Amino acid sequence: MLVLTRKPGEQIMIGDDIVITVMEGRGDGVRIGIQAPRGVSIQRREVVEAIAAANLAAAQAGPEAEELLAGLRPPAPKPAKDQTKD
Repeated sequence: MLVLTRKPGEQIMIGDDIVITVMEGRGDGVRIGIQAPRGVSIQRREVVEAIAAANLAAAQAGPEAEELLAGLRPPAPKPAKDQTKD
């Protein structure tokens, strides 16, 4: 891990197209700005981990979860009677 000390306004480059700018220090935190190409996903780690945990829990749900979901589904419409006469 590379550890750097930066002052507000100073930047860090990652590759040729990602720039991290230190915006300001706030108590025990730091505000940063990130410039990256649109195709680069930027996520907070705790959010990614929470989503992964929720997906894992959903994948491991028991049969009662399927019954609960089925109860949320609206009833299927009744098929229309054939109104044609010979």
